[in-house]
Amino acid sequence: MKDPPVRGFIRYSNYFLKMNKSSFTFAAVKQRDDKKIAQIFSATLKLVAEKGVAGITMRQVAKEAGLATGTVYIYFTDKNKLLNQLYASCRASSVSAYFSGYEDSLAFKSGFRIVWDNILQHRMENFEESVFLEQCFHSPFITASTREMSRQLLQPLFKLIEKGKHEKFLKDLDTVMLLIFMVGSITEVIKYVKYHQKKITIGMIQEAFGVCWDGLAR
Repeated sequence: MKDPPVRGFIRYSNYFLKMNKSSFTFAAVKQRDDKKIAQIFSATLKLVAEKGVAGITMRQVAKEAGLATGTVYIYFTDKNKLLNQLYASCRASSVSAYFSGYEDSLAFKSGFRIVWDNILQHRMENFEESVFLEQCFHSPFITASTREMSRQLLQPLFKLIEKGKHEKFLKDLDTVMLLIFMVGSITEVIKYVKYHQKKITIGMIQEAFGVCWDGLAR
């Protein structure tokens, strides 16, 4: 996908040339480097898991990513911009993973189990991302527009719960409360396994799902 044109510049190789009245000068505007952004995101997730959202700095992120601090600022003008873009990226990728293999035509409990298992697997495999999302959810760093975007991305989960209520599989309670219980049951199992260095077993997964389903079902 091509980068959009930049007013006052023309592209030359991986750079843009700034147009003056009678000459061109090299400008420090480079094309987006997805590899560097991935390094920055990965470093941020690691640091947040270790220090918390409030405890990290752009300099620390740069050092962890193996980049110059100035390079980080090329992509993100400040810490808030970095956190909000990372939050949006994590939310989008996680919801996509949650519904892998799910079909709306499936019997409700079967479809619900697929989503439940996907959430568990994704959060186990991406624990630092899960910690980041949880810490940022109520933090002052995340803007109202990012929260609204997150709410829109989570619509498939809301629709899943609404479907269960409509088909009378789930309790007729507030949808947000049911979703909190569903995701919370998964999160606590993962924390127990990760923080106590336990090996998760099929039996443990079955028990956790049973407790979740019994708590939500009519």
